[in-house]
Amino acid sequence: MSVPGGHAGDPLFNLREYRRLAPWSLRDLATLAAAILDASAVRPINAAASAHPSERTIRFYVTRHLVTPPEGRGTAATYSYRHLLQVLAIKQRQMEGATLADISAELAETAGDALERRVAAALGPNLPAPGQLPLTAQDPPPRGRAGQALRPVAPRGDEPGDARGVSAWHRVRIGDGIELHLREDHPLIQSHLEAQAADAVRLAIGRIAAQLRSLPGSLKPRESQRA
Repeated sequence: MSVPGGHAGDPLFNLREYRRLAPWSLRDLATLAAAILDASAVRPINAAASAHPSERTIRFYVTRHLVTPPEGRGTAATYSYRHLLQVLAIKQRQMEGATLADISAELAETAGDALERRVAAALGPNLPAPGQLPLTAQDPPPRGRAGQALRPVAPRGDEPGDARGVSAWHRVRIGDGIELHLREDHPLIQSHLEAQAADAVRLAIGRIAAQLRSLPGSLKPRESQRA
């Protein structure tokens, strides 16, 4: 599910939009958490702590009971929205200089709703909605619903935006097999009107489809696919 808009300046609303994209694999959880931390400028002041939570780091958090165990084991293990909140909370507290022992005690005493509000407040108004989250270039894009909702890092070399130094595109899902791609410097993106643009394109496609169905001898979509 693509979430192109979000509420600018409302970190709690935007954070909750990521819940729709769960569950994730360990790789996708690490990629998503790193991108969110980057976008919100969260950096630990402890030199021994990594700014980006790697797969190995998250496994370590699980063994230390900082992060709850995932559902399933091995490559079949999946991680939920709760796991994302835990990883983000750990990195936020490390940014403030807290030790893992301190963080472990705090997470054990913090309920889900309180943890969500705390994470949202720490990420602040810079937290983008999923459809506006720029992925880091070091990591492959997530798969499944998360991959469909998050925009790619950069346009392909044959796209016209390269000569202008555009580094990212927004992807807005229109329907099954249809996406609207907008460069990050496009006025619709700058004005946060990509959702309205998607609605207009969706309506136009619906009108074209209705006209095609009204033509004499027109085939239904399934009949044309079998022909």
